[in-house]
Amino acid sequence: MNWDVVSFDWNHARAFLVTAEEGSLSAAARALGLTQPTLGRQVSALEQELDVILFERIGKNLVLTDTGLELLEHMKKMYEAANQVSLSASGQSQAIEGRVRITAGDIMSAFTLPKALQKIREVAPRLQIEIVASNEIRDLQLREADIAIRHVRPEQPELISKLIRQAEGYFYASKTYLNQTGRPETKEELKNHAFIGLGDNARMISYLQPHDIFLSEDNFRFSSENGIVAWEMAKHDLGIIPMSHQMGASDNSMEQVLPEMEAIKFPIWLTAHRELHSSRRIRLVFDLLSEYLKNEGR
Repeated sequence: MNWDVVSFDWNHARAFLVTAEEGSLSAAARALGLTQPTLGRQVSALEQELDVILFERIGKNLVLTDTGLELLEHMKKMYEAANQVSLSASGQSQAIEGRVRITAGDIMSAFTLPKALQKIREVAPRLQIEIVASNEIRDLQLREADIAIRHVRPEQPELISKLIRQAEGYFYASKTYLNQTGRPETKEELKNHAFIGLGDNARMISYLQPHDIFLSEDNFRFSSENGIVAWEMAKHDLGIIPMSHQMGASDNSMEQVLPEMEAIKFPIWLTAHRELHSSRRIRLVFDLLSEYLKNEGR
């Protein structure tokens, strides 16, 4: 084995990885508990060690170069391996115990999180995980949950939030409904169909307008704040519903409406209290959820 090719400092590699994940030197410095100048020197040192340019500065933003994008995937694998070595060597994953409360929307709680919990059980079998299925933005400061998965970023400075990815959604309806009413061929024709609301119909109408979809309250004859109930309504031929691609494509009785239409994108944020840095069990669950949710969309 040629050890001479490994010529960079892991701390420098970690600085690059966290900066790429957080999107800025200031955010990465906060995540690592370093000053911004110190972190900047570590990233620059890695560029010198590897003789590459990892970031370009465009305005106030840092953008990964093509080389940076390629190295990022390798650095992620290094981090995962290093994390597993650390856990295994210290026995932390097996020894970590206690309760962690995760709050997420009802659709994600029912159809996504059970698979993530299988991975958490493998790594830390002594943990007790409670899922709080709610579409409300619960206040982590009041300890209603330890970790929240939401489509909006909480504003409180005491919270740590990480953008996992931009998920994609489309319109779906039952094949029976479409056979009865006809399949719309343009966005304009959508206004002639019934829709299933997901709580606040006015907000949905406003959200769809920038996508050149103009609906009115008359389109929403049925609605529910509970996503599972609304999905069942759509499955029972009551109208068209916006839904994540993972959910919509999983049911053969449902059909994507306007399949050529561009995706409606929405963010997935993972949020925790700053106690994240001092609680091994919350940190472990946060990291495992982050990895699972990031890869789930691929």
